[in-house]
Amino acid sequence: MNKTDRMLAIILELQRKGMRRAEDLASTFETSVRTIYRDVQALSEAGVPIIGAPGTGYSLMEGYFLPPISFSVDEAVALLIGADFIEQRFDREYGERARASRGKIEAVLPESVRRAANEVRETIKLPSTLEEAIDEAERARVAKLREAILMRRKVSFDYTKAKSGLVAHRHSIRTARPYGLSFVYGSWVLVGFCELRQEIRHFRLSRMTGLQDLDETFAFPPDFRMSKYVPADDRPIEVRVLASPRIADRVREAKYFYIVSKEDVHDGLLVVLRVRTPEDVLQWVLGWGSEAEVLEPEALRQRVRTEAERMLGRY
Repeated sequence: MNKTDRMLAIILELQRKGMRRAEDLASTFETSVRTIYRDVQALSEAGVPIIGAPGTGYSLMEGYFLPPISFSVDEAVALLIGADFIEQRFDREYGERARASRGKIEAVLPESVRRAANEVRETIKLPSTLEEAIDEAERARVAKLREAILMRRKVSFDYTKAKSGLVAHRHSIRTARPYGLSFVYGSWVLVGFCELRQEIRHFRLSRMTGLQDLDETFAFPPDFRMSKYVPADDRPIEVRVLASPRIADRVREAKYFYIVSKEDVHDGLLVVLRVRTPEDVLQWVLGWGSEAEVLEPEALRQRVRTEAERMLGRY
């Protein structure tokens, strides 16, 4: 990063985050503290009202705001696609805000940049919804949970969870302190403290019904960090399945929570899934019949073999 770009970035950093120490700025921009001192001095001489407090750091004078800056084509595409994603996957309120933001971004772009950005954007499309009714229900849950998180209100809901293998679903009423929402592998997940289990758990929104916010409030744990609670962390087992060329296209297009990657190989499509227990995907594997082969783990191969023998015994 050259000096001019770094000086502009320093202003934006102070504008976004308020007080920042020279050491923090040096770490952010991968330069020396001495260089930050020189940059800040140059900005001050250029008329930028930077306030320095010994032992505390730098901040911008209250009321100072950097005028809007121009976007490159790539930057504009990133912002517009981000607005598209929010419109599709968040609740209606944020969807409307995303549309309004997209309009404002497009309005301030020079004609040449707007035209080029739209051309690139046309080649990058987010997948459209396959089950609109389900998505609408999930959007409503996102809206209610987002408000409950901001207002620090507990929620209750009926939660459906499948046991391993072919056992029927289980239903339970849960009361939770909602801490955050995460979008993982195409599904929204609530991270919150479950009062039934007395620990932080993950709840897929698609498995919730009867969601209600309660009058009872809660306080966030002082040491809670959303980044520590990634839903995929509790799926330690890797499953590898080979799909034959006859079903490769259908499997490639399939939307399935446990899939983490798909790779074309010489004899079909290699699908990698991550699960808590191999039986989580037993029904999915059996659904493809003889066109899908479990490569590993051996425990799941044996389970498929057992189910196939039971099926054969019925005919």
